[in-house]
Amino acid sequence: MGPLKGIRVIELQGIGPGPFCGMMLADMGAELIRIDRAASAGRPAGKDILARGRRSVAVDLKHPQGIEAVLRLVETADVLIEGFRPGVMERLGLGPDVCLARNTRLVYGRMTGWGQHGTMAQAAGHDINYISLSGALHAIGEEGGKPVPPLNLVGDFGGGGMLLAFGIAAALVERATSGKGQVVDAAMTDGSALLMNGLFPGMQTGQWRPERGTNMLDGGAHFYGSYETRDGKYISIGSIEPQFYALLLEKTGLADDPALAKQMARADWPALKEKLTTVFRTKTRDEWDTIMLGSDVCYAPILPFAEAVEHPHNQARGTFVEVDGLKQAAPAPRFSRTAPEVPVPAAAPGQHTREVLAGAGFDAAETDALLASGAIA
Repeated sequence: MGPLKGIRVIELQGIGPGPFCGMMLADMGAELIRIDRAASAGRPAGKDILARGRRSVAVDLKHPQGIEAVLRLVETADVLIEGFRPGVMERLGLGPDVCLARNTRLVYGRMTGWGQHGTMAQAAGHDINYISLSGALHAIGEEGGKPVPPLNLVGDFGGGGMLLAFGIAAALVERATSGKGQVVDAAMTDGSALLMNGLFPGMQTGQWRPERGTNMLDGGAHFYGSYETRDGKYISIGSIEPQFYALLLEKTGLADDPALAKQMARADWPALKEKLTTVFRTKTRDEWDTIMLGSDVCYAPILPFAEAVEHPHNQARGTFVEVDGLKQAAPAPRFSRTAPEVPVPAAAPGQHTREVLAGAGFDAAETDALLASGAIA
């Protein structure tokens, strides 16, 4: 089931954004075959949510017969995903020219931090470095403080894995017309810059101040941010529109305070934030839930994972599922006709080597010979 049912994806084992992209494609019904390292065969599957929905083949990519085995799998595939530094796949003998020569309809997805070319292309890096160079990290943090990494959500997952999944889906749509595959070059610097496009205009017109924590969406505004409650928990407020702001003042008992009347008086925001800080500390988070949750204040409690899983709204939506004893986000988005199935847990490296090769046309003798040579495991 799922809208990508019938699409076969070969995924070279990686970390972070590549597996996230693979998870998204698998969640949507694609058949994911992960090429694990032969040396890892026999290890337990582990609890890796990003690796859900795959079958695993263990291959020695330094063995010529191992490379040939992967190329034969490529001949049967719609998509290949790799996340090595530029040039590594070419040196292995699995570069796009070789793979597309074996399968002209192949969509070849490449996931890197800096991209396939550019002055930084060969440098090591991580999410924090990529979003630094794109201008994203500079904007995130408290007033007067240093930039604060937003976990690794902006570079690895939003600007990386999700970008590559979108690029692959777009290339598959184009292939339906042209009949030809192509290379998709997804870079986390590009993706995290793309995520900032909504803010870049304000940074160039003076509407967005360069000082962190002084703008409407970065915690500078009293009506858009997080507040501590009496019991040491936290709530979030996003009352941007005038009607929502008026409701916020009403429900906090501050509607008659003239100081709060001028919502967009930027110079007053720090003082007004202090007023709201004081008010929100007078009640527990649950008490504020009773007053505000479900209203047009634009309010929600800030929940740790354990509470998010149990929240009634998330329960009603089925936002989380449990797979192999591990609670995790369900496949998304939702589809009216081609609803994805609940994903299967991560496979052990090499768990499906024989099964996958047989499905790709390898006979038992060929597989036995490859196992004996160490090309696969």
